[in-house]
Amino acid sequence: MEFLNYMGAVFTPFNFFVLCLGTAGGLILGALPGLSPTMAVALLIPFTFHMEPAAGLILLGAAYTATVAGGAVSAILLKIPGAPANIATVLDGHAMARNGQAAKALQLCFISSGIGGVLGIFVLIFFTPILAKWALAFGPSHLFWMAMLGVTVIASLGSRSAVKGLISGCIGLWISTIGYDQIEGVERFTFTEHLTGGIHTIAALVGLFAVPQVLQMIERRGGGGEVLAMEQHPVWQTVKFVFGRIRAISIGSIVGIIVGLIPGAGGQIAGLVSYDQTRKFSKNPDNFGKGEPDGVIAAETANNAMVGPSLVPLLTLSVPGSPTAAVLLGGLLIHGIFPGPDLFIDYPEVSWTFINSLLIGQLLMVVFGLALSRLAAKVIRLPENYLAATVMVLAVFGTYSVQHSYSDVLVMATLGVGMYLFEKFGYTAAPIVLGIVLGPIAERNFAQGRIIANAGDGMAPYFLSGGLNLTLIALIVLSITSSVYFEIRSRKQKEVSHA
Repeated sequence: MEFLNYMGAVFTPFNFFVLCLGTAGGLILGALPGLSPTMAVALLIPFTFHMEPAAGLILLGAAYTATVAGGAVSAILLKIPGAPANIATVLDGHAMARNGQAAKALQLCFISSGIGGVLGIFVLIFFTPILAKWALAFGPSHLFWMAMLGVTVIASLGSRSAVKGLISGCIGLWISTIGYDQIEGVERFTFTEHLTGGIHTIAALVGLFAVPQVLQMIERRGGGGEVLAMEQHPVWQTVKFVFGRIRAISIGSIVGIIVGLIPGAGGQIAGLVSYDQTRKFSKNPDNFGKGEPDGVIAAETANNAMVGPSLVPLLTLSVPGSPTAAVLLGGLLIHGIFPGPDLFIDYPEVSWTFINSLLIGQLLMVVFGLALSRLAAKVIRLPENYLAATVMVLAVFGTYSVQHSYSDVLVMATLGVGMYLFEKFGYTAAPIVLGIVLGPIAERNFAQGRIIANAGDGMAPYFLSGGLNLTLIALIVLSITSSVYFEIRSRKQKEVSHA
């Protein structure tokens, strides 16, 4: 209970002001397509140079947690995930917005994000020493199988056809190979100079989701613009509703915490796996993708529950568990603080104040997010011709701002037009994006694992032995067989209903 001794430091006037500023700013930055949590934290590091170490870390931590949740705003309202962690939120969140439930969807997002975030921070507070050793056990073979577990979700993600889902996923995996091979250093599928640097995840994410949305708006309205109805939904009813969805919250929290502890896994895997498992255990799996609240709850609970655990390897072992954690490591080093086993002994005030601010920041994120949802939900009421123009401007700005590259904008536009045509044949963007995100993780760790295996006992013993490898392989087999089972059951139910 040592963390309680330093709780008061969070509420000093300056520290609390920085916490509020970081939380509110993080929500706004997260809502902008293309501005990921990693980029948000990196942009804020220069502002911490002249701050006290605790205050600087409070600002970075608040921006990190709030940006993850803020990315759901554009996912729900514009069908553009603010970051890869919000991909699963699009599937039902935007459908709810199209059904006039934008305010409710945003409320579900922030409340479930707060629940998952608080649980994740408690794991960071109480179980850090134990879990640090467990996180260190993950090597290239385990991360490869973890990526493969995420790939098993592809077949049923956002598509009514498992075959089309698999084809979309394979296209995404192929796209992820474009550019230089990081291990061998050779070019692959670089048909033009614009592809020599590969396809950046943000450019693909914005292009595959935003551009088809804009083209569909123009196609539907022909430049006119019909205003969508929007239902008002009291916050207290949403709070009551969320706490009644124990299954979705539990799955999201457990998956988010486990994935967060695995270095390099990321919020996108947490959100997608929890979404997939919630759908499989649901009594009404066919409702997912059509505006099912459990889909939003599971995805947002998971991608925020992973925030706290993702810092466990960083604070105790100096091993960043994610790109954002790597940027946070830079923030620590700038102030002369070196993470490691003695961090909580040498710098107790700074470390515990930082962790306490993450906990309080989750609560502030819920308050600010609910206030923001009342205003942000009105975006969906804009005439679609204005909304289409706004989305396109944000798409170009978000894509260009990542690397200041004209090529990224061209790639974004090309992928977007291709996706628009693909959607005419029943294909969806989510499996393609999942393939793009997971492809490099799987390939990199397989290549590293192969090098290690060839220097040891060989490929089979390295990848197919050990309790952790076998557990992950069992989960993959279970995920595939359950997908096939639910697909067959769904088809039989449809045949019976049509008979």
